[in-house]
Amino acid sequence: MTAAATGAMRQLVQLRWIAVAGQLVTILATGPALGVPLPLAPMLLVVASLAAVNLLTLAVLPRHGATGWELLLALMFDMGSLTVQLYLSGGSGNPFVSLYLLQVALAATLLRPVAAWVVAAAAAGCYVLIGVRNWPLLLPPQLASVQDEMFALGRWLGFALVATLLVVFITRISRTLREQDAHLAELRRRAAEEDGIVRIGLFASGAAHELGTPLASIAVILADWRRLPRVAADPDLAGEVEEMQAEVRRCKAIVTDILHSAGQPRGETLEARPARLFLAEVIASWRLTRPDTAVTVDLDRLAGAMLVTDPALRQAIGSLLENAVEASPVAIEIHGFREDDELVVAIVDHGPGFPPDMLRGIGRPLQSLKGAGHGMGLFLASNVARRLDGRLEAENRDAGAEVRLILPATIVHGADR
Repeated sequence: MTAAATGAMRQLVQLRWIAVAGQLVTILATGPALGVPLPLAPMLLVVASLAAVNLLTLAVLPRHGATGWELLLALMFDMGSLTVQLYLSGGSGNPFVSLYLLQVALAATLLRPVAAWVVAAAAAGCYVLIGVRNWPLLLPPQLASVQDEMFALGRWLGFALVATLLVVFITRISRTLREQDAHLAELRRRAAEEDGIVRIGLFASGAAHELGTPLASIAVILADWRRLPRVAADPDLAGEVEEMQAEVRRCKAIVTDILHSAGQPRGETLEARPARLFLAEVIASWRLTRPDTAVTVDLDRLAGAMLVTDPALRQAIGSLLENAVEASPVAIEIHGFREDDELVVAIVDHGPGFPPDMLRGIGRPLQSLKGAGHGMGLFLASNVARRLDGRLEAENRDAGAEVRLILPATIVHGADR
């Protein structure tokens, strides 16, 4: 089963409904209305069979989809039905015999080359068959004088019908196939990005292991320094050593988090939390590292919103905040609000903004104004958002840029109280 085959089968169902309506109108207009002697019972039975197959297809298709072989069988069934109708109404002399070309064109568009040749050979065989054996189409005496004109009109109508249906349905089918190709290309791009993330994760885990030993050594040396009489007697120097110890502890905590979360299944790290409290914690923790930056925070519009979080989301928001501060060291703004069933975290800076090419490919790896080796923050944030069924957007403002992290939200009254 493929999505392309299933979409094509839906197109064939629509075409078959048109065939049911067209055949029914043509039979009734030609037989009872004009008095042309036709075997109405078998011809109407064929129309009923087409409708029954369509109803069965509509019942089965949503659950089981379609395959290429089923498409071939569907086209062969439609060709067989057309052959029976043409056999019962003049054979190859019927003005609508050109409808065979529609079946062949659809087969060439939808099926593999071998299957398309099978349909083409079957169409040629059916044409020969109804040319040799058929139920003659005899016009009543009152129409004999205009027989040539009526057959010419019928051939024109048949040609116009085939041309119209080919344009309509092959255009639809081509659009469906292009959408499938675009979807596959997007999946390949995401797979390549996920592979890059895996490599980054492996590198980060290895680096975390390697950093453990030097951090422990630095912590021991700083503890020894702090006990030195000269350091203990100098408040400024003692304060600097204490600050260095705090930074070493922070580095060790980051390394521990990397080692703890590496390889941990996603389901074990996800949890639902009040969005306002979660973001307030993340922002408060981040501001400890940027005390000189003026930060405007507005999270009041998140009241009652729950957010599915994991450790990577904290890091993603932290990366976005770091990017904003690097572009606008003096001041940034953080806004949290709801839009329908989505939660938006908007980070606004007052820097130079994004170049147009970066805006078009926001979230792609290694795109940065800081040069080679940078540009992973937006990439990782975009992938974290996508993993949580969200997305990352960005736009330039009159002065600066705005990056929006958009995630699914659940509204629960009193959730953050």
